[in-house]
Amino acid sequence: MVQPVLIAPPTPKTRPRRPRASAGGLGLAAALSAALGAVPLTAQAQEVFKVGIVSFLSGQAAESFGIPAVNGAKVLLDAFNKGAAPAPYNKPGFGGMKLEFVYVDENGGATKQVQELRNLYDREKVDAVVGYVGSGDCLAVAPVAEEMKRFLILYDCGTPRIFEDNKYAYVFRTASHAAMDNVALARYLKAKNVKVETFNMINQDYAWGQDSKKDFTWTMEKLYPQAKSGEDQLPKFGAGQYGTEISALMAKPADITHSSLWGGDLQAFVLQAGPRGLFKRSQVVFSAADHVLPGLGDKMPDGVILGARGAYGLMSPKSALNDWWWDLYGKAYNQYPVQAPYRMVQSLLGLKLAAEKAMAANGGKKPSPEQLAAALKGSEWDSPAGRIRMLLGDGHQAVQDTAIGRTRYDAGKKMVMIDDIMRFPADCVNPPPGMKSEDWIKGGFPGAKGCP
Repeated sequence: MVQPVLIAPPTPKTRPRRPRASAGGLGLAAALSAALGAVPLTAQAQEVFKVGIVSFLSGQAAESFGIPAVNGAKVLLDAFNKGAAPAPYNKPGFGGMKLEFVYVDENGGATKQVQELRNLYDREKVDAVVGYVGSGDCLAVAPVAEEMKRFLILYDCGTPRIFEDNKYAYVFRTASHAAMDNVALARYLKAKNVKVETFNMINQDYAWGQDSKKDFTWTMEKLYPQAKSGEDQLPKFGAGQYGTEISALMAKPADITHSSLWGGDLQAFVLQAGPRGLFKRSQVVFSAADHVLPGLGDKMPDGVILGARGAYGLMSPKSALNDWWWDLYGKAYNQYPVQAPYRMVQSLLGLKLAAEKAMAANGGKKPSPEQLAAALKGSEWDSPAGRIRMLLGDGHQAVQDTAIGRTRYDAGKKMVMIDDIMRFPADCVNPPPGMKSEDWIKGGFPGAKGCP
């Protein structure tokens, strides 16, 4: 089991500051805090609630994704144990129980992750696991946690298949799935009157990339029925070199080029495609790319349309809770939090409220996996990115708002900014309960509400 060396992400010389929100922005949180005030926190002070945290600590996804997420968990752990988080998250630890985190490297493939998951439950004796970025890893570990009847939160991984193809009692995902990303991208293009007669695609050849290209293609068929698809490149995960794919995209340039590449793969693609002029010949749209902006700096071309798989980082909403999180992370690492630490923090906030809700019902004892699952199922809570609702997958799959914008390098601040931001409510870009993403998109988005 690998223990991380926590490394701060690459830092711009100027960290953007968020405008201060009024205390009234936490009115709902205060109400929740009052409601939870009746929790009988009788757990012994020496009792520990142990959480396994799994994310990439090495490999192509570590720098921009895995390590920032783990760094987010680290500062939140400290705030939780000190009782220093805002209400309703201000009780020390989990209901008075001290928190301990055990960190595991996700790198190594699905087979390795299944064994690591079993080790966390059986050897490390963790009470819950929060983790996993790779869609293939999530698809592998979810049935194992279910078999073991142990509590698991998938804090990331985008494939809709997890809860659309299976039912779970002990497994949850506290972030929206990737259908949201691609629906929002296409809606953004339509709202901004971007002309699209042709589109190319480049996505990784595994569950995440395959699902992303399908969702985007189906959405374009509804919103741009006249648009024709062209190149459909599917490099392997971790390929790192994209000369052949870039040549194909350049040989038959399209109005837009869609990609769900992420992590080191995305960084490499931008660094290789930029000098060859792809971004000047086609409007490039990235479904979940904000996490590479700090590292790329002025190497990220202006005018790229991108999302963050949520309203995260520079596209996050104004609130007192977000200001607190922004400052907590920024002071620790001299960098603003991007999407991975945002998703990590919203999962841990949800776990904390679920644990304390369960303790309120069981007399203040450490909750069992069954009690945790009952408390989290169908619940809602405030996060720095807005409201999280466990609405899909019979109450096991979250929905949330998202945002899309355009890149612009600010030479004075020496960092990439995001302009022309549009935010999309969860009910606009997620299917309703009981409907698969594919059916919802192909059916013309029935029940979609609040679309800009």
